[in-house]
Amino acid sequence: MRRIRYSFAVLALIAALVPGASGQVRISAQVDTNGDIYVGDNFRFHVVITGSDKPGQVDLEPLRRYNPQSIGNSRETSSVNFNTPTTRMIMSYSLRASEIGQIRLPSLTVVIDGKTYRTNPVNVNVVKPGTTDRLDIEMALSEQRCFAGQPVLLTVKFYYSADIRNSQFNVPALRSDAFYFESPDVGNQQAEEYDLGTGATVLVSKSNEIHNGRQSILITLRKILIPKTAGRIEIEPAVVSTDVAVGRVQSRSLFGSQVRYQRFMVESEPLELTVLPLPEESKPAQFYGLVGRYTIEASATPTQVSVGDPITLTIRIGGGTYLKPVRWPALEQVPDLAANFKIPSQKASPAIAGGVKVFTQTIRANNDNVTEIPSVPLAYFDAEKGKYATVQSEPIKLDVAPTKILTNADLEGADFAPVNREVEAIKKGLSANYENLDVLKDMSFSPLAALANPVYAAIWALPLLTFISSVVAKLLTSTSPEKVAIRRRRQACGRAIAQLKKMASADSDRRGELLVSIMKQYIGDRFDKTAGSLTPDDCYDAITAATADEQNAGKYRETIADFEAGRYASMEVNVTAERIREIVQLVRAVEKNCGK
Repeated sequence: MRRIRYSFAVLALIAALVPGASGQVRISAQVDTNGDIYVGDNFRFHVVITGSDKPGQVDLEPLRRYNPQSIGNSRETSSVNFNTPTTRMIMSYSLRASEIGQIRLPSLTVVIDGKTYRTNPVNVNVVKPGTTDRLDIEMALSEQRCFAGQPVLLTVKFYYSADIRNSQFNVPALRSDAFYFESPDVGNQQAEEYDLGTGATVLVSKSNEIHNGRQSILITLRKILIPKTAGRIEIEPAVVSTDVAVGRVQSRSLFGSQVRYQRFMVESEPLELTVLPLPEESKPAQFYGLVGRYTIEASATPTQVSVGDPITLTIRIGGGTYLKPVRWPALEQVPDLAANFKIPSQKASPAIAGGVKVFTQTIRANNDNVTEIPSVPLAYFDAEKGKYATVQSEPIKLDVAPTKILTNADLEGADFAPVNREVEAIKKGLSANYENLDVLKDMSFSPLAALANPVYAAIWALPLLTFISSVVAKLLTSTSPEKVAIRRRRQACGRAIAQLKKMASADSDRRGELLVSIMKQYIGDRFDKTAGSLTPDDCYDAITAATADEQNAGKYRETIADFEAGRYASMEVNVTAERIREIVQLVRAVEKNCGK
């Protein structure tokens, strides 16, 4: 991270010294190398756009083998020697280190405002973590041989008997195009869905076990794999890499000593799944690959209609636990349905609820001889019996009436009679009452008269006054990103000190976490950083770059590192009133130096 910050500073210096550089857009690529990068771990890759505050369109295809995942964008503004501020857009991605040794990340294409740019290639050194007998991992399949389309349960068990942190799971099978994926139905109420960070989710449970003679914690990952096609599928090993506590080191900090962690990795054995093809003999015409046991039901509403009226047909398919491969029933391939009903080609998306997959379609009877909606078949392969089966929904009775053709008499009514004489008599009677032109009143409209009329003046003046008031209010309260940033920097110290003084009322077990959050938020507000991603070294770099005060910057870094170490190492952290006062003085000292 420090290397990246230094690189950003160099870019800002170039922008300030080179004439006209501020109007140019430059693209570069950086890798977060704050510590070693281990095989199987995720690391951060940044596309840095200097001279523009807009994110670009990055072609990530050259990085596909590293499973790129976006982790957000951030914007930074800096100024060197009071020159024109330079804006940088930082687009960050997570990549997975899949091989050991020196790897070269290729140049990427970035499009900004219709113009195409290219990043520089980046070299990354990936090392292999150590191994320890306090970690173990096992991977298993519920079946070694299955049919195409048959669900198989994948189980990964990770055992550890040490203090660990920052664990990363890599299960290649969950990224394979050879399978459909479903969540298993387990009775463990403690199991929860967990995102592995690659877009794949698994069902995770935690328990205590005796493993290899040691009291261990067991983390179990489960996922249903449904092979799409026949063949032999090689399943790569599952890998877990994690930081393991290996001892303590002496420190000058308030805690006396800190836990020392080292990166370790554990890898399972690879697996092989043999997927058998489904037999061609006795295969039903409607079969499209379902394996298991299924049921089908149908309902319709309304059932008393006229020809052409819409009928909502609902089909529910269940029985199997894993319903992802279930497709839309082919209604147009049912002869009686196709002959007697109009079936639209548009289909609504199905929904899964209550253990069934629900399909809804609107159909219309095209003649009044229809007496029912025929059965809808569903074919599947029963893996336990080793043969095909077909189930059908029950037919639905209908009462279809012929469509009535409307005549002119239907439209006019049976008792239609002319009324012209009566109308004319009424008109004559009305007009006969007034014959003198004096009863007429001049209703013509004059714009000039309306301006002088108090009633009209109120009508046109109110919108005008409202518009003028809104313009004045906008001018008085207008702001800009630069003003917002300045106000945030100016208020950063006061806000941080106020929050620190309120910490005495917080729970004692949360004070360390709150203190770290407040100190990072101060650095983020004061130096235009993203507080959530700051490390102790980032805080040190920000303070020294702004104040050149390495002593207070070192104290700031050491304080955050000490409290974070206490939290991760499960140590008792006692945040006393005296310590809070010391940190308040430290924040004030940093703020004072910033104001020079």
